[in-house]
Amino acid sequence: MANVSRNDTALMANAIRALAMDAVQQANSGHPGAPMGMAEIAVALWGRHLKHNPADPHWADRDRFVLSNGHGSMLLYALLHLSGYDLAMSELRNFRQLHSLTPGHPEVDVTPGVETTTGPLGQGLTNAVGMALAEKLLAHEFNRPGHAVVDHRTYVFLGDGCLMEGISHEACALAGAWKLNKLVALYDDNGISIDGKVQPWYIDDVPKRFAAYGWNVIGPIDGHDVDAVDAALKSAQTSATKPTMIVCRTVIGKGSPNRGGTAKAHGEALGAEEIKLTREALGWTSEPFVIPEAAYAAWDAKAAGATAQAGWEAAFAAYKAAHPELAAEFTRRMAGELPAGFAKTAADAVIAMHEKAETVASRKASQIVLEILTKALPEMLGGSADLTGSNLTNTSSTPALRFDDCASTMPACPTAAATSTTACASSAWPRS
Repeated sequence: MANVSRNDTALMANAIRALAMDAVQQANSGHPGAPMGMAEIAVALWGRHLKHNPADPHWADRDRFVLSNGHGSMLLYALLHLSGYDLAMSELRNFRQLHSLTPGHPEVDVTPGVETTTGPLGQGLTNAVGMALAEKLLAHEFNRPGHAVVDHRTYVFLGDGCLMEGISHEACALAGAWKLNKLVALYDDNGISIDGKVQPWYIDDVPKRFAAYGWNVIGPIDGHDVDAVDAALKSAQTSATKPTMIVCRTVIGKGSPNRGGTAKAHGEALGAEEIKLTREALGWTSEPFVIPEAAYAAWDAKAAGATAQAGWEAAFAAYKAAHPELAAEFTRRMAGELPAGFAKTAADAVIAMHEKAETVASRKASQIVLEILTKALPEMLGGSADLTGSNLTNTSSTPALRFDDCASTMPACPTAAATSTTACASSAWPRS
């Protein structure tokens, strides 16, 4: 997406703040602090970098965006509405109401543009690692010289709560081991939880922690400086072998004169009087749920999104002409369809096992089924927490997932030739 004028950034950020505090106030429930504190970070990413098309939320090569701190859902709903997704202002007015498209935490397949359900802290960050892994594996399997049909990034917003959860350690350590260089995490380092200041009971040195995982770490930077976040994102995009953590220092509830920087901005409505004072402090004169046309114009991503998708579709048409079988397989997977004949394969397997009536341990029975499924479903992945020989999750169709340097192990790597990256899967993956 083309750069947004620097003159528009305050207007764009304050549009997010206004919608967040108005929607939470109307519902008398929710979390205004994170959306208000991360507004400039969102302007930098969504206004200057994110590759997406509001008219087609399922475009295969869109960038993925995950709001791991899902309690701040009004940030995502504001972004979707402002940038042109099919999410009307009436839905923002119905925030957290039964049957609305704006539930308290983002839910996949409910709201257009929501990539995954988030809310349980750390889960969204973990989902983002999975999305980045999927992009890397698909790029390695399908891209060919001159045809980079899989070439997108995964961005994830997260807060202190996500990093306190143990699952964030497991997933982020794997992201470093897997060299997921197209994964970019933006950490809302505001020092506040719903119980107050996180010091002294949360004392992690986050930059050192992620450096130890093998991540590229940028910052701390001023999370309210759009240009600083923009520069950090540009730097992250140059990482060849490492995922990137951008540490953004922010003020929770930024703009609120009396609640900004405090736990009172975290998980409750600001209150009518504080919203009035916040509007005055921001110079925001519009009525609740009214956005100036200039803000809509600055946020509108429809034209840029349509252009980006049209370019990809033309590239995919050329790819299809050159590699029809690969294109057909890619299309099947993106459509979520099973391979032709899969139903018969499954039925035949059930009949054969029933007729054999073999007495085996449940883990061995699981492996027998996995052997059939992984052979029939090349997209099927699994794992084992260092217990493969015990839980029998290995099959003849699933070699170990390892990532090495293409330059030393894969001189003919098609992904490297297509996308000029040095990090790809080892020759053991993907399976044929």
